[in-house]
Amino acid sequence: MDAPEAAGGNLTERPTNPRRPALDVLMVDDESSIRENFAIVLRSAGHTVTLAADGAEATMLCGAHVFDVVICDVRLPKVDGMTLLKHLRGDSPGTDVILITGYAAVSEAVAALKAGAHDYLSKPLRAEELMLRLGRIAEQRELKRELARARAQLEGRQPGPTIVGRSPSVDRMLARLSSMAQSDAPVLIIGESGTGKELVARTLHDRGARNGKSFVAVNCAAFPETLLEAELFGHERGAFTGAMRKRDGRFKAADGGTLLLDEIGEMPLPAQAKLLRVLEEGTIEPLGTNTPIHVDVRIISSTNRNLRERIADGRFREDLYYRLKVLDIEIPPLRERRGDLALLTQYFLQQFSPAGKEPPAISPHAWAALAAYPFPGNVRELAHAIEHAVVLARGREIALEHLPAEIAGSAPTAASPGGRLPPLQAALKQFEREYLTRALAMAGGKRTHAAELLGISRKTLWEKLRALGIADADADE
Repeated sequence: MDAPEAAGGNLTERPTNPRRPALDVLMVDDESSIRENFAIVLRSAGHTVTLAADGAEATMLCGAHVFDVVICDVRLPKVDGMTLLKHLRGDSPGTDVILITGYAAVSEAVAALKAGAHDYLSKPLRAEELMLRLGRIAEQRELKRELARARAQLEGRQPGPTIVGRSPSVDRMLARLSSMAQSDAPVLIIGESGTGKELVARTLHDRGARNGKSFVAVNCAAFPETLLEAELFGHERGAFTGAMRKRDGRFKAADGGTLLLDEIGEMPLPAQAKLLRVLEEGTIEPLGTNTPIHVDVRIISSTNRNLRERIADGRFREDLYYRLKVLDIEIPPLRERRGDLALLTQYFLQQFSPAGKEPPAISPHAWAALAAYPFPGNVRELAHAIEHAVVLARGREIALEHLPAEIAGSAPTAASPGGRLPPLQAALKQFEREYLTRALAMAGGKRTHAAELLGISRKTLWEKLRALGIADADADE
């Protein structure tokens, strides 16, 4: 390897990024000065570094210890870098390998990537470039650990809808929910659209004494004013135009159990008056009759509206508000429980993957987009996004392009260690090198096929490879 190359200052004094986890790195090179120089740079960034002078020593060290990353030259004494790579793929598949070479040949790059190398870099190697690669590896490994923790937490859960979360706000909500479940008092659930209000209502029902009885939900915004009362309280035959037969309402269907009045803030005022009477007297009167019918129903209502504002506007009865809000529970939006994102993502990956198949992995870029997106539609939007990605990925790793466009567009751009953006020309050159190398790997080293994949002519590809200094760009296929 060449000594660490700096642009504008001493690399050992550069600021580190404390948010990135440290890596356990094995640096392999037959020149001691290069090993030591790179070790200084990596250790200054918080990484643990072990040094090896040749491939045989590196093989011995890898047999005694599992490293996160091995950085090694392709041309090494005793055991070369490609042989070491193949050994690690068999004996330590969790170790990422970065190969370094002074002879940037297409065939060698293709062989390295096909053999399982995480990256293949050519000399002269910039220390900042290497740090960027290690930062990506650290983020990817942290993602895998986070999703593994999420899988472990989800194991043993009962199948079916469940409240998923371990953030402090969810823990507080669950504790409050458990204490409310044993009561028959009305509960008002407040939360933004997509936060899971019906799921919370079902959980209240399932954990209470009525769990063996009916749970009935009605969306108060789904029915016109003329039909909502009939839907809730029932009607006799001929009570109104179209009432061809007698029908029990939702209150009767929920007798002995729980009735969820979803979007209660949208209920028309006449229906609010009748609902207040039901809460006060415990009886309903179906449309078309004056005969009261006793019902034993626990009322849970939910809303994404500010009911106090609707009271002030004259659109909601204040006396009904206090009747419904004997107990209340507020569901935090997803943006206030970002620590649950990995757990929820893993839950939906399992839910939407075909039965009997392992859920797909998520690429670091896709995860960065999910983590950066504000999710105005909350958990429901996340669920739809994961289902969308699982369908498009078809069992493969979920990449950025598999996510909905609005989420993929939120992906942050890569920055260099310390949070500084690299110069535009350097970033473009590095991206083009990576992009062309990956295309060549996909094409098995055949430049004509790679050019077709890239949508450019073979001559254009040849010129780009020469400009990037790839040694065998002018060789015949």
